[in-house]
Amino acid sequence: MSVLSDGRGPIRIALVGLGWATRSIWLPRLRGNPAFTVTAAVDPAEGSRAAVAGAQDTAGLSTFATIHDLDPAVVDLAVVAVPNHLHCAVAGELLAKGIAVFLEKPVCLTSEEAERLADAERSGGAVLLAGSAAAYRADVRGLYRLATRLGRIRHVELAWVRARGVPDRGGWFTQRSLAGGGALVDLGWHLFDIAGPLLGTAAFRHAIGTVSADFITRRSSRADWRGDDGDALTGGTDVEDTARGFLVTDDGRSVALHASWASHEALDTTRITIDGSGGSATLRCTLGFSPNRLQESTLTRTMDGETHPVAVPTEPVGAEYDRQLAALPAQLRDPAGPGRAIAEVRRTIGAIERVYASARSAPAQEAPKAREAEPV
Repeated sequence: MSVLSDGRGPIRIALVGLGWATRSIWLPRLRGNPAFTVTAAVDPAEGSRAAVAGAQDTAGLSTFATIHDLDPAVVDLAVVAVPNHLHCAVAGELLAKGIAVFLEKPVCLTSEEAERLADAERSGGAVLLAGSAAAYRADVRGLYRLATRLGRIRHVELAWVRARGVPDRGGWFTQRSLAGGGALVDLGWHLFDIAGPLLGTAAFRHAIGTVSADFITRRSSRADWRGDDGDALTGGTDVEDTARGFLVTDDGRSVALHASWASHEALDTTRITIDGSGGSATLRCTLGFSPNRLQESTLTRTMDGETHPVAVPTEPVGAEYDRQLAALPAQLRDPAGPGRAIAEVRRTIGAIERVYASARSAPAQEAPKAREAEPV
């Protein structure tokens, strides 16, 4: 019997995809949380399976090359962190066979994939949960609390601009056929998740945007904190490093979005501003794990020409992922859970598709030449 139905014992986890996100984010946190036990690991690479099986605290761990061998009778939840283009296929198969799925962002790459996941969730009777942790940050939650004192929300501005941080340059992250897009799909998905609680269920009526790729071929722009080998391009790069969008909801609120893997800035900075009928609030922080970050998060409220600081707690980098894991057991057992993630996914991927469509309709601009001899 599943522990999800009887409510006893730790939730049995299968890790699907043993790359950076699983090794650095999920595996150590799952091992340290008594609400979970990691019972299986799946990856086509034998070396990746062996590395996880040989680590500490993995007694009784079963490893598999494919998800076909996972047994729904002994797995309660699959944590899926595979390359983007495999998200829908892998999660869809797991859901259809009755295994609940916690799927890393982006949950899907097209609206058509969103509907395939919705069908799989319904047919298998297992819930889909979306893995984007930004809204679980203490400073973001402080911003949400402050938003309740700003009257009617009129406009939300969200920017995540890295000084440098192109992930896996030349690998699958920078190939549209495998990643689905660049900074908009990667960083922008987090920003849409943050905007969700501020907008409620309102859909986007209008969406326009632009994209550019001025930094993606520069060696100095790579995300070296991920351990990626970015000294040489090992594959093509046909995605954007920067995306800007402007969206309007059905109820007349506007959203400005700016996502950049690299820029002219000195530090990786996230800025979220909420304009309301009763005042405005701004949070400045650094999302993610980059060491090139602001020293601390700052939150301010402005009203009637005066700006005042609002205290936000200090927490370790990555604490939002612990908080998200702590929320998973209740989400898995929530009878209203099925379909909830899909509703948000439909809105997010629909908006991303429309921003890309708008960008493609703009006149093409000459791409900058690669800087072959640029110093690191």
